[in-house]
Amino acid sequence: MAKADLHLHSTASDGRFSPEEIVRKSAEQGLTVIALADHDNVDGVAPALAAARAFSGLKVIPGVEISTYVPRGEVHILGYFIDYTSEELRVRLERVCNSRRERAQRMIAKLGDLGIRIEWQRVQEIAGTGSMGRPHIAQALLEKGYVDSVSQAFAKYLGRDGLAYVEWEKMIPVEAVELVIKTGGLPVLAHPLTVDNLETVVTELKAAGLVGIEAYYKEYTAEEVAGLVGLADRNHLITTGGSDYHGLEADTETMIGGAEVPIEAAERLIALAEARARVS
Repeated sequence: MAKADLHLHSTASDGRFSPEEIVRKSAEQGLTVIALADHDNVDGVAPALAAARAFSGLKVIPGVEISTYVPRGEVHILGYFIDYTSEELRVRLERVCNSRRERAQRMIAKLGDLGIRIEWQRVQEIAGTGSMGRPHIAQALLEKGYVDSVSQAFAKYLGRDGLAYVEWEKMIPVEAVELVIKTGGLPVLAHPLTVDNLETVVTELKAAGLVGIEAYYKEYTAEEVAGLVGLADRNHLITTGGSDYHGLEADTETMIGGAEVPIEAAERLIALAEARARVS
């Protein structure tokens, strides 16, 4: 059976496994279409595409997940079929990654004020060459026994309402949509049920070039999925989906291929990319 997972993370951002390992695990699960969409980083795309050559039945879509700012939270934009070699894309993402690193240092300082001692060097080791993120701090907290799980680290310290939360510099959603389009990609709204005033946001982003909504997302219920599919239909948008797999908590995390993503969703995404390529 054809299976798709269009939202996967690797060590290029805050995932546990390398791009090559993500490709191998996806092939072992029998997936036929995946997208590597690391946070604000495309360094894993080329290794993933190279690794996929060993698996003739697996198609890897180059992607990225761009973090953006709204007054009451964040909106994430998935960019599919982006030109991951684009210098403009890399420069813009590097700016975001630098802000991520500065934010991580400030969060560690806030944790220190709370009597929680996390070494910056250790967080850097956990992040490796990838885009620095809160999950790296969460893993450091877990290692030192300050929390029992990554999810607890977010709930108590690192989430928006956490004791050590720090805001950071990001694009606004329209800028991310425009950047994805400028680099030849297809912008899709990620995990939309985290977005306030969703219908208004969708209307605004569609005007900027949004092509889809991530309706089939890890633990979304059938009722939630149906609502998002309806929203997409009303706005003439495609639907995508994925597990948002990071590989950090095997007991609670949705595994690769664990989201019920219809293969037709991947096929429509691919067809739209091919149609736009012919026009250009």
